[in-house]
Amino acid sequence: MALPLSRKRRTVDDLVVTDSWTIPATALQIHFARGGGPGGQNVNKLNTKAELRARLADLAFPRPEVEARFRERWASRITAAGEVLIVSQVHRSQAQNLEDCLARLTALLRAALVAPKVRRPTRPTRGSKERRIEAKRHQSKKRRDRGVDE
Repeated sequence: MALPLSRKRRTVDDLVVTDSWTIPATALQIHFARGGGPGGQNVNKLNTKAELRARLADLAFPRPEVEARFRERWASRITAAGEVLIVSQVHRSQAQNLEDCLARLTALLRAALVAPKVRRPTRPTRGSKERRIEAKRHQSKKRRDRGVDE
């Protein structure tokens, strides 16, 4: 994946989700804070934890069902203000944590594009019914044989 982060300017380029779906950089809000992840002595000195916020209204979902699927699937990541919140503090640098946040947001959005398979109800086969009954019969006999002999 190409780095959407410009190294010198510390700004984010537009986030390409698919060939036809791009999220503008203005829709993404980035905040850095002190993280508890790895970093040695730098943990207490540098703001390496990255927080990425994006308003759902600004994400410009390609279809309404994709947005509905996203809201349903990742409701725990959506704040009361209607923003998606992604936090990363697994790396020692701001740039890597920001890159991780962007990659995770892209993965969530791509997963929302895929419609779940429709479950077709099936009926148990005759063999599976017979095996179930035989297993019950076997278990019953085992318990019956445990009885105290008089």
